[in-house]
Amino acid sequence: MKRIVLFLATNIAVLFVLSIVASVLGVDRFLTEQGLSLGSLLVFSAIIGFGGSIVSLLISKPMAKMSTGARVIDGTEGTTEFWLVSTVKKLADKARIGMPEVAIFEGAPNAFATGAFKNSALVAVSTGLLQSMSRDEVEAVLGHEVAHVANGDMVTLTLIQGVVNTFVIFLSRVIGYLVDKMIFRTERGVGPGFFIASLVAQVVLGILASMIVAWFSRQREFRADAGSASLMGDRRPMINALARLGGVPAGEMPQAFEAHGIKQSQSRFLGLFASHPPIEQRIAALQAAA
Repeated sequence: MKRIVLFLATNIAVLFVLSIVASVLGVDRFLTEQGLSLGSLLVFSAIIGFGGSIVSLLISKPMAKMSTGARVIDGTEGTTEFWLVSTVKKLADKARIGMPEVAIFEGAPNAFATGAFKNSALVAVSTGLLQSMSRDEVEAVLGHEVAHVANGDMVTLTLIQGVVNTFVIFLSRVIGYLVDKMIFRTERGVGPGFFIASLVAQVVLGILASMIVAWFSRQREFRADAGSASLMGDRRPMINALARLGGVPAGEMPQAFEAHGIKQSQSRFLGLFASHPPIEQRIAALQAAA
């Protein structure tokens, strides 16, 4: 219920801020004079901006299973599977969330958590991770993913993505309309200048927006690392797991789920768009924690 209220409040806040900014700058009066309804554009931007993010969140579990080939287990398949399910159950109980589905997928070391609701999430690990790590290290990684679920990171990232999408859609169309009327001098309706300027503005603003979303994603990784240390009562397993991951290439994740897996940025510039901080920064943050 609290997340539904948060979602509605975020939508209202975004529309309110955009409306105030447009009013202060006089954009609303200009657009109204030119025959464009600011209110309709705001509602359209919010529906499109949040709609795609919400739908993606709601179908994230089946899409993750399909794209990674993850196989859901119940613990009866073997000793490793039994240990995995039991460990996730223990961590979930400590985090006070419902038992997530547990899955294994083929590939290099990686893991992810996804799902729209914290009491019915999915936690998955790769065969490469199970083969390359000790059980303490695997448990630390599982704790990291359970912490993501407990922190509501999937919902939070969806809200942030929806907010920036709304701004991008709204501002790109306002820019397109202004360019079309003031530079191309289109008198009736909209001309090609609107579509060209809107497209360019949406691409540029979309790049800037992706940097904002990536920054929030990196911050949640630090929180999840700390959450794993808290759940285990010891930060050393998570530090050891990260150190081991730093020495092996993280398995490639489908693009839609990169923010949910284990990934490190390759350069300072590309790091601005990375969903995960560099391994050494994550280790340093854990070592510095009290």
